[in-house]
Amino acid sequence: MKLDFARAALAAAAAGRSAAIATNLRSGLQTLVEGSDRTGDLALDQACLAAIEAAVRDDRSTTIDTAEGPVFIEVFNPSLRCLVVGAVHIAQPLAQMAALAGYAVTIIDPRSAFASEARFPGVSLSTEWPDDAFAVLRPDRRTAIVTLTHDPKIDDPALTAALRSDAFYIGALGSKKTHAARCRRLAEAGFGERDLARIHGPVGLDIGALSPAEIAVSILAQITATLRADRVKARAAA
Repeated sequence: MKLDFARAALAAAAAGRSAAIATNLRSGLQTLVEGSDRTGDLALDQACLAAIEAAVRDDRSTTIDTAEGPVFIEVFNPSLRCLVVGAVHIAQPLAQMAALAGYAVTIIDPRSAFASEARFPGVSLSTEWPDDAFAVLRPDRRTAIVTLTHDPKIDDPALTAALRSDAFYIGALGSKKTHAARCRRLAEAGFGERDLARIHGPVGLDIGALSPAEIAVSILAQITATLRADRVKARAAA
């Protein structure tokens, strides 16, 4: 692999953009693909470009066969992150499950008695207010945000900051009544219907979950469904 291509791909991922390097395993020719930009000496036909798009979407490097020989597509995506606001009981299994699913998890709660190493061993913790924490963490299109406190003083600033970000998933714990009141407050703060539709509330798939672990399963399942929605659509259209 050309060192310049590797550096450029890693820099793109670090900046929140996806990239891929296509390498012909027979000739060694390579091309770096970042969005609509292509740099390199390997010609890419529509089939190759479609395969690169699918590999980036699926977070999966792959090898495809072409008339000029096999082409290896190496994907460089930004890291998946899950920002959980509220160091409550549900957050404990959710942090573990999300980490297993490949997310870098951060628990955010200004109540330091809740956001403690003893309750969340090995998990990144922030005791800043959510809007201050988000200003540092800068949620992007590979970030899922979940609010769990039930406390508007904490959840509302988090949701306000989340709606102003590119986060691919925003979920908020609470009943339908709680969510309706939450949306009214956010509407008064200037958010429109399209903005509020981004919030999954009540959070999680409706699987009849009762325990904190079951609720965590429903939340992570909904995050996964949102992340992989394009993949599901592509499979259905095939």
